[in-house]
Amino acid sequence: MRPYDPLLYPFSWLYDGLTRFRNHLFDKNVKKSIQFSIPIVSIGNLSMGGTGKTPMVEFLINQLKSSYKIATLSRGYGRQTSGFLLANRQTGPHQIGDEPYQIFSKFHHEVAVAVGENRVEAIPLLIAEKPETELILLDDAFQHRYVRRDYNVVLTTYQSPFYDDQVLPLGTLREHPKGVNRADLLVVTKCPEEVSEGIKQEMIRKTQHIAGWPIPVLFSKIQYGEPYLVLGSSTEIGKSVILMTGIANPVTLEKHVAAHFILLDNLIFPDHHRYSLKDMEKLKKVFDAYRDQKPVVLTTEKDAVKLKDLKIHEYLREFAIFAIPMEISMAEAERDLLITQIKQVIKDKRNNSED
Repeated sequence: MRPYDPLLYPFSWLYDGLTRFRNHLFDKNVKKSIQFSIPIVSIGNLSMGGTGKTPMVEFLINQLKSSYKIATLSRGYGRQTSGFLLANRQTGPHQIGDEPYQIFSKFHHEVAVAVGENRVEAIPLLIAEKPETELILLDDAFQHRYVRRDYNVVLTTYQSPFYDDQVLPLGTLREHPKGVNRADLLVVTKCPEEVSEGIKQEMIRKTQHIAGWPIPVLFSKIQYGEPYLVLGSSTEIGKSVILMTGIANPVTLEKHVAAHFILLDNLIFPDHHRYSLKDMEKLKKVFDAYRDQKPVVLTTEKDAVKLKDLKIHEYLREFAIFAIPMEISMAEAERDLLITQIKQVIKDKRNNSED
């Protein structure tokens, strides 16, 4: 226990009580959830972040884009705009947020990417702009109950499973762990290469005990790709790197980088951090300290889009900056279970709409 935890208990109890009461109102239909004709799949979590929602959205896009016209919708956390916005080639991360811009950069030819803090208002606008849409992926919307979802995917990390956490501000949970009972499926993310069957069964048992029903529990890991050049003229990454990240939980990435490169230094910034000239000066000092080793700067794809900001671009000319791609990897049987269930939900929704 941390020394200040006793001071936080009353606030945690209050927050827990308020979120439970809110969920009770939705469960009893006092607060209304709006249903839409297009199938909606939510990807969310119980904790504040760092569970890998964006990689999971990209994973589902890759698995489903050949079968359906997909659109993604998120609130666009950290953006400098408001209201509904459909991404196009003129929009940047400041307009739509880091993660939506990352998704748009990868899939703009195949997927519509939209943001809107009020999803009830945003969904009709999205459908009006993209009437061919057959599936909407709601990013980070598990607690947004004003929209009725057809399928809820909830994520929790192997390192910090939701059942070992506590409600804010004592822990990082947005609601009581029993909220997992609203999920259709739970994915344990960021698993190590080898997880024993005994550990898996224990995690399944604890999850299903809290949920009160045999919720499917799947396991996934992060698979890192070959870093690619984002800024600069270097064509090879070399072995010496300076890691710079602004993500919720960089531990898994740090371990991967340390295992595959000579990690000279690690600049850690808060999640959704907006890089400033002061940050670039800090990077330059670190770079100068290791200049003899000819380092490159390694960052995430999420951070890379922000480093293209013209305000700091001048400071980056002497650096070679590489982004390391990351994606979800699942066992074939577990992947097939997830995709089959989503496809069945889409089929059922279509059949009900035709009746």
